[in-house]
This record gives sequence, structure tokens and C-alpha cells, in this order.
Amino acid sequence: MKHIKLIIASILFSTLFYNQQIGLNLSIFSVLSLVILAISNTHKFRNKITICYSIIYAFTAALVFIQHTNLSILANIIAFITLVGSVTESKSSIYVQWYNGIYTSIVGYFHRRFINQNIKEEETKKKTIDALHLTKLIGIPLVFIIGFIVLYKNGNPIFNDIISQINFDFINLQWLLFTALGYYLFSNIFSPVQIDSATNIDLQTSNTLRQSKVSSVEALKKEKQLGTTLLLLLNILIVFYIITDVISLTTTNSTHASVLSSQVHNGINTLIASIIIAIIIILYFFRGDLNFFKDNKMLKNLSYTWIFLNAVLVFLIATKNYNYIASFGLTYKRIGVNIYLFLTLIGLITTLLKVSKIKNSWYILRINTRIAFVLLILFSIMDWDYSITKYNINHAPSLDLNYLINLSNNNAVLLNEYRKSTNLNTEQSNRIFDKHRDYINTVNNRNWQEYTYSNLKLKATTDKTITNAYSK
Repeated sequence: MKHIKLIIASILFSTLFYNQQIGLNLSIFSVLSLVILAISNTHKFRNKITICYSIIYAFTAALVFIQHTNLSILANIIAFITLVGSVTESKSSIYVQWYNGIYTSIVGYFHRRFINQNIKEEETKKKTIDALHLTKLIGIPLVFIIGFIVLYKNGNPIFNDIISQINFDFINLQWLLFTALGYYLFSNIFSPVQIDSATNIDLQTSNTLRQSKVSSVEALKKEKQLGTTLLLLLNILIVFYIITDVISLTTTNSTHASVLSSQVHNGINTLIASIIIAIIIILYFFRGDLNFFKDNKMLKNLSYTWIFLNAVLVFLIATKNYNYIASFGLTYKRIGVNIYLFLTLIGLITTLLKVSKIKNSWYILRINTRIAFVLLILFSIMDWDYSITKYNINHAPSLDLNYLINLSNNNAVLLNEYRKSTNLNTEQSNRIFDKHRDYINTVNNRNWQEYTYSNLKLKATTDKTITNAYSK
């Protein structure tokens, strides 16, 4: 019964993806994967974490159909790997679930064959005999039938004509290989496996830092003195830097792109170095028994101050980037700066929690990877090409139209509306017209497997145009 299900699923896999672009097929595949996993691992789907990942996976599939962006496709793939890893062990950290999910998807079948190879000798012999008998049952008659067909073709011209008319061109070897790939993938995830060593270590490692039984008070005092001196000097230095940065921000009124770009990028480079150094220093001094040292209050306060001042630095860079966007509009690089600043702020907060809650470095890794996964899903909700175009058309004082034209076709309709309502030079107008025409042709020429929400919108627009034409 299992093999029948997998064969049906593999045929559907080829029907969905063979010679097709990504679209509705990925959403259907996501539903099919959920069904396969739920049927073969019913007890695992009673777990709240697995149910949550299933909902996220289905949600990302819907995003692929609606948004059809590279980010939504990436989010769907990551959600798939996470779900498969969660089925193997829902209590493990998310990065271990990614590890197990990738491992299952690639070599799950061979893993199961390897661990099940120690079967009783009698059963092995029985299977060998059965396989040999099956080979004889199929192979011997087939050889004789082919041989006699060749003989009969030479002896009977009518029989020869009938046999010659048989055409095997309908057999598509590439399609068969693609179907086999689908069978292999579904066979892998039908019964997800895990890497026991990595999973067990993760399950046995807590987030809480524990005090060692042997620790030198004198050594801790010296380390505390070093940490206090270093962080005090660094705090003084960053305060001085922030003051000068505030003065520069309030006194510089330049609206030149090169000046604003230089301010943002130089600030980002400074921030990268500062944050990395800050986190490394804090993790070093609070890696062990210094967390439990009674006289560490000053060191902790200096660490909190250092984290806060770096957060102020994040705010200043964000202000510069906002001025840059307000003057010249959105681009992927400027959005990337904001995302990096946000991630930096999260890193500072998790470092603060590590120190205040006396957590170990595993805690930093676990919570940050979990946050990264959530943010990937949230960011994939936005159609960035469309949003960038809409914001720049409506708000950017200096519109870089060539940049918008070079984005994906997700903004083709919006740009074409802008072309109709604005006097543009001939070159830009023609480029937008060609972009919109290519978009319409691409959408109209899609097979049903490649459909996205844009197909429905385009059909609705066409029907409305036809209705209005007849009403006149």
C-alpha cells in the first residue's frame, strides 16, 4: 500500500514540475507533502510544534501562489525542511531540525536501508530467492517473446507490418527519471530519519549556564578587573563617537546622494565592527564562572551600558538611512540596511538576555536561529518589487525609473499605469511598454501548473474590459 501511494505521488510530482515553472504546482506539492507526512506519521502530527510548522508551511505555499517572489519560494523550501525535521524530533533546536530535514530529504532512503540491513539470515535468503524467482518470472518470458517476434516478422509480412507500426516514441526517458526523482523524494520523507548524534547532543544540552565545581577566586578577580577596565574604556570611546555622530547628523544638511550614501555605508561598517567586537567581548567575559562571581555587578552594568550604546548607534544609522530613503526612495540595498539594523538590535537584545539570565552560548544560537526563521517568513509576505515601485512613485522626490524597470515583472502593471499618467521620454516609455507586454504574454502562456494569483487578476481585468466594451 505504501508503494502505491508513493507511485501515485511521484506521478503527480512529474505532472506538476516536469518542464514547468514554479507557480500553483509548488502549492499543490506542499499540500501533497503534508498529506504524505500526516498519513505516515499520524502520531507526530498531534504535537503542537509540528502542527504549527505545518500551518507555516501551508502559509508559505499560499504566499508562493499569491506573491510569486523568490523570497516566498525560499521561505517555502525552508519551511518544508523545518517541518520534515520537526517530524523527526519536535523538541530539538530549529537548526538541528534543518539538519535532519535536509538529511532526510537527500539520503533518508539509504539511511533506512543501512540501519535495517542487520536482518535475520533466513529472511534475507527468503527475500533473495523471491527476488530471483521474480526476475525469472519476468525476464525469461520476455526474452523468448522478443525472440519469437523477430522470427515471426521474417516469416509473415502482415505480422511484420503490424509490429512495425508499434511506436515507442511516447516513452519519455526524462519524464521517467523525473518521476523516479519524485518517488525517491517522497520515499525519503515518508518516514523521516534523524542524525542521532547531533539530535541527542542538542536534546541533552540546556540553555542555562552552570557553575563549575573548581574555580579560582583570585583568577576571577583578575578577569573581572580586566573586563571592567576594557568595557569602561570602550564605553567612554563609544559615547564620544555617538556625540560626534549626533553633531554631524544635526549640522549636515546635504541632500546629495553621494554624501548620504557615504554616511550610511560608513556608519554600517562602523556598526558591524562595533557589534561584533561587543558581542565577542561580552560572550568571552561571561562564558563561565564570572557569571556567578559575587563582585561582578560593575562588570554587568558596564556590559548593559555597552549594549545600550550600541543600540543608540543602531538608531543613528537608521536615521541616516531614513534620510537617504526620504530623498532618493527605496532600493533593495536600503531595505537591506534596515533589515540588518533590525537583526543587529535583536542580537544585542539576546546578548543582554544571555548575561542577565545567565544563559550559555547555545541559548544565543537557538534563539537567534528561531528568530531568523520567523523573520524570513514575515519578510516573504511582502512583494518587495511592487512595494518599492509604489513607494518611489508616490513619495520619492528623485525617481530612479531605470532602477524600477530593471526589477522583476511583479511591478509591470503599476509601471504601465504610471506610464499612461505621466509624460516620460520615449526610451523609458518604450521600455515600460515592452516590460508590461512581456509580463502579459508570460502570464497568458502559463500552463495550469504555473498559474499564480496574477493569472486570476489578469483574467478578471480582461473580463471587465470585455463587459465594459459590450455595455457601450
